[in-house]
Amino acid sequence: MRPMTIAVAGKGGTGKTTVCGILIEYLSKKNDGAVLAVDADPNSNLNEVLGVELPATLGDIREQMLRGEADGGEVPAGMTKQEYAEFRFGDALVEGARYDMLVMGRTQGKGCYCFVNGVLKTQVDKHSAAYRYIVVDNEAGMEHISRGILPAIDVLLLLSDSSRRGVQAAGRIARMAEELKLNPGKVGLVVNRTPGGVPDPGVLEEVAAQKLELLGALPDDQAVYRYDCEGRPSSAVPEDSPVKQALRPIIEKLGL
Repeated sequence: MRPMTIAVAGKGGTGKTTVCGILIEYLSKKNDGAVLAVDADPNSNLNEVLGVELPATLGDIREQMLRGEADGGEVPAGMTKQEYAEFRFGDALVEGARYDMLVMGRTQGKGCYCFVNGVLKTQVDKHSAAYRYIVVDNEAGMEHISRGILPAIDVLLLLSDSSRRGVQAAGRIARMAEELKLNPGKVGLVVNRTPGGVPDPGVLEEVAAQKLELLGALPDDQAVYRYDCEGRPSSAVPEDSPVKQALRPIIEKLGL
């Protein structure tokens, strides 16, 4: 069975990585099947939100291989260069007790992102059949959706902060998905960091103007802030924290 793919997107600073991490925690605790967490942002920090030790990203491995070639390093006997590359990039899959993780990371030099984008697609395609859910934290510009790097998207979860500009950015992403004929099964908006968990009337007016379905609003949760300040994984805030309490019915509304 094809995995259900959930892509989380929004402009930078909306808290999408934290929400993505809490969603991954929720799905992994359901025991409904294996979860693959994909950090498709070159500025990777989903592992910090989840509290996962990250030995290497795809970008790191690519740089190591380039340095090896420059230093005269040789491909091991009995392996082609392509086989060796696939073997090395396989090291980027971090296997955990409740979910696995694949991180794009960043590289140096012109054109490197195109290369690592391609590697990310290859790795996701290679491993996807083993999972019930794939949850993807995307970069703000939605590079990976626009280039078709992700498998078919079942849920496009748009994140905005409690501002009209954030909602406008979410609307642009929704229109991009439509123009590219990505045809996600479900597109919905979550407004994050709302004072008291209630969006301002002006924000709601913008949601209507952008013709977005508002799935719900998340409060500005001090527990998330404290965990981040203390270097603790923010996805591990208590189950009774306001943000987790507010996110749970949204997840259930999505049928996850």
